[in-house]
Amino acid sequence: MRRSLTMARDIARPACLALLALLCGCGYQFRVDGAGPTIGGATAPSSPTSPPPRLVVRTLENKSFEPNLETRYTNYLRHEFSSGSGAQIVPDAEAADLVLSGQILSVTVPTLSFSQRTTLESRTEVVVMVKVEETRTKRVVWAQMSKGFSEFFVTPDLQFNRVLQNRALEQAGRFIAEDLASRFLLQLESGQLANPPAQPASDNADSNLK
Repeated sequence: MRRSLTMARDIARPACLALLALLCGCGYQFRVDGAGPTIGGATAPSSPTSPPPRLVVRTLENKSFEPNLETRYTNYLRHEFSSGSGAQIVPDAEAADLVLSGQILSVTVPTLSFSQRTTLESRTEVVVMVKVEETRTKRVVWAQMSKGFSEFFVTPDLQFNRVLQNRALEQAGRFIAEDLASRFLLQLESGQLANPPAQPASDNADSNLK
């Protein structure tokens, strides 16, 4: 019996030593290759980023026959550019790096469907042209044309039809503002903002909102 216990201790001792060596060899030195945080080590320093350009959005010039549209469309541009253009929107009185100005070129309301007696469905079509200039040099660094569409049904009530048309104009204006902000962000992130465009880019794709 005593001999059996001695043999068991002799067999278990090397196994324990091997297990102890394995645990000591593992340790806690886990590391991630490349940039990024390390487990048990310091966090990799983040690369410095340049501040966003400060942008002034001036009130659009309304060249259409639709009254009071410039104020609403300018507010849509300021809202979308403040949240999705990569630029910091500042008041006109503050010092800014860039200035955005533009025009509402046209507003049309063509008929989409009709019966023998009346119009059943119409659509608002709005065309807006904007440009961005450097404040110091007055150089145009970006120019873009955008078109917004929104459809609405026509009812026998003329007053209610005007409400529907105004709502369609709002939808078209919000789409234009979102489209221009996303295009400006793409231009800014690609580093092409410093290169002045040869001619204003235009959006020829029909985009419908209903």
